[in-house]
Amino acid sequence: MKKKTKTTTKALTPATKPAKTVKKTTTRTAVKKAAPQVGVTMISALIDVGFGNTLYLRGDGPGLNWDSGVPMDCIADDHWRITIAGVVRPMAFKFVLNDETWCAGDDYTVTPGGTVALKPEF
Repeated sequence: MKKKTKTTTKALTPATKPAKTVKKTTTRTAVKKAAPQVGVTMISALIDVGFGNTLYLRGDGPGLNWDSGVPMDCIADDHWRITIAGVVRPMAFKFVLNDETWCAGDDYTVTPGGTVALKPEF
């Protein structure tokens, strides 16, 4: 004898909707130490040093020292510029004409990622 199976289908109403399955996940966020801000710092000197002369920069920033200067790029007759990457703290510097003659006055300072345009006097 054959068995008969009866299947019934119920219409779903708002009261009989199956509950949604929600997976609970926990996300752990790793706490990292705040890294120092590393910025590209741009220093400009607005001065005409005369044909054949070069403006140098000395200081305590990355790639700089107080014993020998780094030549700046001549952008125009009266505009010299240098870009220094990796500055992580305020940096002191000074302009030196032909890496021999220091500019007058106190040392200049710039913050990491800062841009300064100065008019040094010799």
